[in-house]
Amino acid sequence: MDNLGGNGVVKRLIPLWLAVLSSVMAAGCGPAERLRDAAGAGEPVKIVLTTGFQADEVFRLEDASCSKQEIMVYLATERCRYETVYGPEIWDYAGKEGELEGRLKEKVLAEISQIKAMTLLADVREIALSSQEEEMAAKAAEAYFALMGEEERKVLDVSAEVLEGMYRDYALADKVYREIIRDLNPEISDDEARTITVQHVLLRTARENADGTLTPLSEEEIRQKYDKAQEVRRAASEGEAFESLIEKYSDDSQGTLSFGKGEMEAVFEEAAFNLANGEISGIVETSQGYEVIKCISTFNREETDRNKVKIAEKRKDEVFEQEYDAFVDSLARNLNEELWDSVTLPRGDWEMHAGFFDLYQEYFGRR
Repeated sequence: MDNLGGNGVVKRLIPLWLAVLSSVMAAGCGPAERLRDAAGAGEPVKIVLTTGFQADEVFRLEDASCSKQEIMVYLATERCRYETVYGPEIWDYAGKEGELEGRLKEKVLAEISQIKAMTLLADVREIALSSQEEEMAAKAAEAYFALMGEEERKVLDVSAEVLEGMYRDYALADKVYREIIRDLNPEISDDEARTITVQHVLLRTARENADGTLTPLSEEEIRQKYDKAQEVRRAASEGEAFESLIEKYSDDSQGTLSFGKGEMEAVFEEAAFNLANGEISGIVETSQGYEVIKCISTFNREETDRNKVKIAEKRKDEVFEQEYDAFVDSLARNLNEELWDSVTLPRGDWEMHAGFFDLYQEYFGRR
């Protein structure tokens, strides 16, 4: 579960574009399975219904319901986010026709089902919004509704009341997370979080495919890469500036790396962490190719402190996930598959504006 707390809400709950784009190329499960997985259940769905729903009801988790209007608001927010960065033509170029839109729908379904599950967990834990938080939800909804033009309101078929309910749900999910991890202050040592800085020259021995897999070069090409790696190692040992070798030989545009333990491929990490300041490695073979590494700093204070925060957040997430996963394991999920299949990405010529999550951050991020 991503961290829902405080100023990190938008950054950590909403997946980055690259994660979505990579999922476009991957085989995915259907909407019913996605609804189950989004709620975190390890067991099969209790039951999936296509009848007995109220008008515009897309799914239920126990007695928590999600309307089509809520889905459309999330989809509109994502549409604006993507088009602001990549332009409206992104839907034509990313994968097969309609594939990105389909993946985006499933992503939104996953996000909302998780929020709904957390509102149920809030009820079990007797967590509720304060009067001040209720007021902030109302103000955020009022501000968002005011930003919307007539066409957008019509396409999304949304009211200020629906938006207010969405902000309440999101704020409640945020509060559940913060309450569960409130008393957790894990102590992270310098050694555990130690971050080093290195420079490296990479001679790639494989080509990366569009789906992220690697295709090895020919044996002759690999041999030539190894010969170049030897040249790099020899030149570095003889005192040639490593920056010059990076520019001349490396197949990686990023010549300097700062990282902690567990962040890089194991063989690369082991070689790098065993170097002293200024020391140069031998030729290290990784899944990417042949590497020659120079240690710039065996301890980067600034990066180490940042890494402590990351490790602490990860541990808090793990504690939250234990309780969350146990809770959602028995929830009944009911998906209105006919209505879900009819949902399409909202299109229109309305002006791009701050999205749902941006306004949440504006009102609730001040705490």
